[in-house]
Order: sequence, then structure tokens, then C-alpha cells
Amino acid sequence: MSTDLDQNVVLRGERELVERAAPLFAGAREEFVCAAAHPRTWALPGAREQIVAARREHPGVRAYKLYGSEVLADDTAVRLLTDIAGHGPRVRILDGPIPHETIVVDRRVAVIAGEARGGEREFTVVRTPAVVAGILALYWTTWHAAVDLAERTAAGIPALGEQSREILALLADGMKDEAACHRLGISLRTYRRRVAELMELLDADSRFQAGLRARSLGLVP
Repeated sequence: MSTDLDQNVVLRGERELVERAAPLFAGAREEFVCAAAHPRTWALPGAREQIVAARREHPGVRAYKLYGSEVLADDTAVRLLTDIAGHGPRVRILDGPIPHETIVVDRRVAVIAGEARGGEREFTVVRTPAVVAGILALYWTTWHAAVDLAERTAAGIPALGEQSREILALLADGMKDEAACHRLGISLRTYRRRVAELMELLDADSRFQAGLRARSLGLVP
């Protein structure tokens, strides 16, 4: 790889990201935004701790963290995110998975995670202003469609987005998969994956039970 981080470069693997790009995170002065599938997204032992330690050098930085709804099914992850939110960063939960894990520092540098290849992910570091601005525009659109972590429970009730509530309502009504995914405008595969996530979140043994529990909790009318 090029060692000049003033250029757009590709870093191969989490170790290279931490070694080469950690100064980018430590250099945040105004704003740090992050979209991740899970707070334990890092496979490399100690990677998250190194990045968090680098960022703590500037505690006044505004931080925004966005996660996929699958974290709500993981009690340990929810506790970790609650702790993170208690230290200043705003945390929101998207109704569905995070399409691309992304970090943007001070509105000038973006890091985008790619798919794993040969057991390692690639991370593209982008400094082109127009590209970074476009990434941020997509991030904030997604952010505003998400739900604050603080609202995720009310007496133990999960905070769910509009699509999740629609799916639960369809389950409670006993609608068939093919009809449900057609109504929602999503693929059958995506619908069934979302149903499985919601069943786990609601600790339900069946789809119908998930729908009934959602109705009893007031998640759906």
C-alpha cells in the first residue's frame, strides 16, 4: 500500500488499519461518526481498545455511533452501548442491518470497510472532499431514520423502527411469507432474516408468538 495517507488508500486487514490509520482517529478535533454492525465488530484482539484510547485524547469531540438492529438481541452489546452513550457519544439503532461499516473524522477523512477476502477485510481510506461529503450525506440520512438508544426500551420494550413494526403486525395477523414480503417490497430472503432477528429479540419460539408478544407490549396495534 501507499504510505502516504494524504491519498486515497486501501488498508488490508484490521492490524494494518490500526497501525496505519489510528492517528486519523486520534487526530479528531471536532466530529467522529461511525456506523457499525456491532460494537464488537473488530476481530483483532485489542483493536477496539486501541482506537478508543486514541480518541480519548480529545474528549470534547462530538461523537455519533450508528448500529444495526441485530445488536438489540445481544444483551451484552446493549449494555456496552449504554455505557458508551453514558460517556458522551450519541448512539442510534437502525431498523435493519448496517449496509457498510463506516467512520468519518472531522468531515474530511472517511474509512469504509469492505467485504472479507481471504479471512481479512479491506478498509478504504478516502480524503477526496466530494466523496467524503457524499458519504456523510448518506450517513446523516440513515442516522435520522434510526432510533436513539435511550428510547430502545420502555419497561423492557425494544425500540423498533417502522419496518420492524410492520413485520410484527403481519406476523400477528398470520400473513404468509410471500404475501408479506410483497407488501413490504423486500425479498423473501430479507424478510425471513428480519423475522428471525425479531423472534430472537422478543425471545419468541414461533413467528405467531413473536407477533402476539409484540401486540401485548404495544409495539403493534
